[in-house]
Amino acid sequence: MKNGCVSVGNTNMYYVSFGNGQGKLVVLPGLSDGLATVKGKAIFLSLPYRKFFRDYTVYMFSRKNEMPEGYAMEDMADDQVLAMRSLGIGRACLMGVSQGGMIAQCVASRHPEAAAKLVLAVTAPYANDTVKSAVRGWMDMAKKGDHAALMADTAEKMYSEKYLQKNRKYLSIAARFTKPSCYDRFMKNARAILNFDGRESLQKIVCPTLIIAGGDDKTVGNEAGCELNRGIAGSRLYVYDGLGHGAFEEAKDFYDRVLDFCNADP
Repeated sequence: MKNGCVSVGNTNMYYVSFGNGQGKLVVLPGLSDGLATVKGKAIFLSLPYRKFFRDYTVYMFSRKNEMPEGYAMEDMADDQVLAMRSLGIGRACLMGVSQGGMIAQCVASRHPEAAAKLVLAVTAPYANDTVKSAVRGWMDMAKKGDHAALMADTAEKMYSEKYLQKNRKYLSIAARFTKPSCYDRFMKNARAILNFDGRESLQKIVCPTLIIAGGDDKTVGNEAGCELNRGIAGSRLYVYDGLGHGAFEEAKDFYDRVLDFCNADP
């Protein structure tokens, strides 16, 4: 396992890696990366990917450390490809979760040579009304410095009621340890989401694509997965009924499903 850092332009980007396989899986996390990067978390982040270790080396990247004003999803995608090239990562399976899925769409449409396969999890092709409502609400909470409210609302919009009933008290405790010293990074990521519209670029995605959605997603809405499916030729859509934006945490077979897709013949 490795906790690493790679140069990107005039700044750098944290990443973690684990596994020893010849295949490459690149994972891009969601808006939570605006609150805390992957730095130093290789052991913790590797846990869901244990079944990948034999056949894949898994890389999970944060956004770069110094983000300019107006930093757009397309810019994040271009920088992500630069980071991959610097580490000698050629064509890779690429999985983006939530905001990471927006970046992954841009990577696949702008740099098709970098994406052998694409997994888009609980994400959307543009900032629809559900996305805007959620993100703007979180930005208001961040501006007020109300981290407890931000984490509570994120959890309510992410998890199923069954999961919340079981874990709500633990989530509130964990929230106490995630407050950043400054919300600037979070706000820049959030603004990039609000300004994103990749619908016209979906037709440029030519690699095999698996879309995974929750049937009750209060963060990106329930139509986002279907819109991606219609826009990306030959893509497959799987919906977890009864789960929402946290399907990648709640569904016990989520990572098995991703691994099967990565291993399948094109």
